[in-house]
Amino acid sequence: MKRTRLSFKTLILLMMITIIPLSAATAQEKKLMMATTTSTDNTGLLDYLMPLFSKDTNIEIKWTATGTGKALKLGERCDVDVLLVHAPAAEKRYIDAGFGKDRREIMYNDFVIIGPAADPAQVKGKTVKQALEIIRDNQSLFLSRGDDSGTNKKEKILWNQTGKPLPEKENWYIQTGQGMLATINAAEERMGYTMTDRGTFIKYQSQKGGTAPLQVLVEGDAILLNQYSVLTLDPKNCPNAQYDLAMIFSDWMAGEKAQTLIKEFRLLGQPLFTPNAK
Repeated sequence: MKRTRLSFKTLILLMMITIIPLSAATAQEKKLMMATTTSTDNTGLLDYLMPLFSKDTNIEIKWTATGTGKALKLGERCDVDVLLVHAPAAEKRYIDAGFGKDRREIMYNDFVIIGPAADPAQVKGKTVKQALEIIRDNQSLFLSRGDDSGTNKKEKILWNQTGKPLPEKENWYIQTGQGMLATINAAEERMGYTMTDRGTFIKYQSQKGGTAPLQVLVEGDAILLNQYSVLTLDPKNCPNAQYDLAMIFSDWMAGEKAQTLIKEFRLLGQPLFTPNAK
């Protein structure tokens, strides 16, 4: 009888030894690395959404917040599994070059030009092209992220539309090399103008109790649309990337639940992003 009881304990122990490594292996397979923009991180959207994604899918997701240009580079080097970025033209080139496989539009907001409430250059209510021409002519202080982010890419396009080159060598044009919220705070400190996505501006407003020194002065042009998309990595370029898990993330972000959560994500009573998955 004693021999039988010991054998049973031994059997249980052997089963535990077998099961634990299998469980650990499964957990390792369910980790997803994402590169994304500073706006999705700075606004708090990811802190709001990702715990719910992990709860629904049992996939642990970690992310690096950087500019879209650097995020795409991380994807090219297979350093992550999936991207959430906002520079459509660069994203399509990324796919065409064989670095990415799938691109799915998820949500949007818009870009705005903000500056001191006193608006010393008098750009309020102008088109974005007119506003940048006035800022250039008056040599008003303008702070750019200068980091090849999605916002920086769009800003360069807008400067080009004025018919003159990017004023990157002008002493009134400051490149911070920092994320969106840090650049807004630098613009506030120096009472300059800058361009931001609306979601990060609302976050900045909320941190100031709704009475921020910098205000939206230019908005509404069609060209200021700011589209966010999920991109998977092409398994041919990155065979070790977790493509299947990336597709689960993409499907979840485009699903009814996540789209409703994005719609309901607000600060100061204002939506930061508008869902538009197809």
